[in-house]
Amino acid sequence: MFSQQVFMQGLGLGASLIMPIGAQNAHVIRTGILGRHVALTVAACVLVDVSLIALGMSGFGALVESSPGLLAACRYGGAAFLLWYGLRCLRSSWRGAEAPGLSTGGAGKAGRGGARKALAAVLAMSLLNPHVYLDTVVLLGAVGSSLALEHRHSFTAGAMAASLLWFTGLGLLARRCAGVLGRPAVWRGVEAFTGLTMLVLAGLLLRA
Repeated sequence: MFSQQVFMQGLGLGASLIMPIGAQNAHVIRTGILGRHVALTVAACVLVDVSLIALGMSGFGALVESSPGLLAACRYGGAAFLLWYGLRCLRSSWRGAEAPGLSTGGAGKAGRGGARKALAAVLAMSLLNPHVYLDTVVLLGAVGSSLALEHRHSFTAGAMAASLLWFTGLGLLARRCAGVLGRPAVWRGVEAFTGLTMLVLAGLLLRA
């Protein structure tokens, strides 16, 4: 039985986990600025999230949560990934690198790469970040599994809707604001903010 209240609960929790700047969000923004394969990138992000949410709701999240070894692997692996990505963004901001796609060389390489390279990039950014698994499989799965059986479908639908709405809106907004976001000074600020956010998330994971 569908419950609007539980749907909104899933939507709100899903949005709160997905909206903070992370590796996926930064990649969608970069793709939007490039203006190439934006729909493919958004669709891949949504598909990954939906699949992982479904996996968590199937009970796999509870299995991971009950296994200290798996939980530790996710935690430290996620912290290492976020630390690497954050330092990479801060280094780019410090050096004053241009936004991707604004230089001729970057645009040419992106054009030659095609859809396969774009798909490989977004899948790597999504699936190689253990923090995604902690949010979707473990946390959402644990909360959803604690609900009454007749409410779980509503919660799952809400969490999946959050992913669809957020990534679609982010991709469209980044594409529309490409001219502003692509300015060197603005892009350095985006890179710096993203890098600092990644370092904070890494610290929170290690302290968990």
